[in-house]
Amino acid sequence: MSVVSSDLRARVRGIAVPIAVAMGKVGLTPNALTLIGFGIAIIAAVVAGLQLWIVAGILVVFGGVFDLFDGALARATGKAGPLGAFMDSVFDRWGEGVIYVGIAWGCVSGGYPEIAVLSAAALTSAFMVSYARAVSEREGFTPGKGMANVGLAPREVRIVILTVGLILAGILGGTAGQNALAFTLGLIAVLASITVIQRVLHVLRQPSPEEHA
Repeated sequence: MSVVSSDLRARVRGIAVPIAVAMGKVGLTPNALTLIGFGIAIIAAVVAGLQLWIVAGILVVFGGVFDLFDGALARATGKAGPLGAFMDSVFDRWGEGVIYVGIAWGCVSGGYPEIAVLSAAALTSAFMVSYARAVSEREGFTPGKGMANVGLAPREVRIVILTVGLILAGILGGTAGQNALAFTLGLIAVLASITVIQRVLHVLRQPSPEEHA
């Protein structure tokens, strides 16, 4: 199971609702908030490419928190639907991928390309976590948001780990900072890979949707 329980998710979403509603009152729509969150991810990637690790870390966690608002606003205003869910999922994954590319760019520019390889590994594993969920739901396994509660490293956990790594890279600097970033990216790659395996096993333990037809 995930270290982020469904109860914790519900409490965090409840906190986000009044903020999201306030944003809606100034004219922002759920899809607009989704695109703003994606824009924050792009800025974080550029900043990471410039090796401004602390600022990148702050932007990553801010973008992760901001991502709560689009869904909260959609639910609060009765605008939740398939299109909004599609937009949210697509731009969340796109934004996460862009950030890892920015980190790889910063590592290559800084003269430590081996850490860029770890960024690519983290990116691949992170995408597979989301892909496993998407395919399982498409094929009729784990309906609703059940798969979000399976695995050690859902998106929220990856964001926290990545944020810590980026900030430590900036604070420590030099070889120590590089090692901190390398460890963080390697940890994300390992935990995300374990999460994929957990989700595959979770699907294998379920009866085929055809058996319920």
